[in-house]
Amino acid sequence: MELTGSRVIAADRAAVWERLTDPDTLKACIPGCQELEGSIEDGFEAVVTQKVGPVKATFRGAVTVSDLVERQSYTILGEGKGGVAGFAKGRADVRLEDAEGGGTELIYDVHAEVGGKLAQLGSRLIHGTARRLADQFFDTFTAEVEGPAAETQGEAATG
Repeated sequence: MELTGSRVIAADRAAVWERLTDPDTLKACIPGCQELEGSIEDGFEAVVTQKVGPVKATFRGAVTVSDLVERQSYTILGEGKGGVAGFAKGRADVRLEDAEGGGTELIYDVHAEVGGKLAQLGSRLIHGTARRLADQFFDTFTAEVEGPAAETQGEAATG
């Protein structure tokens, strides 16, 4: 399965990079993340609980970061086991570019696979769930980086 997308975040590249490499921010943004221990340099151990269709599982696994280019890009590799539910593993290439009109464009390209009971659910359900989780992560991440002032401005613009 592959997912690609991008988000424009109303912050400079240094601020976005700082949050992309901060374990506390990542933990807060990953849907269902219960634990995230470690560092960008040494990798992370994670515990994440997710529901995919009728299957709910707690995944325990490792995440490593490679190809790190300060304030520009990195690759995240992760693999988790969810007991009888199966496994999930994937890779995300993330890069930052200056956005037209200001801010930072965060571009991602994700390759993932699942096995076990999860794989039996069908690719449409898996892909839909993956898209929803990616959207949740980036919505939360954008709000974390832009902060409460951006949320208030956004509400004033739509209200």
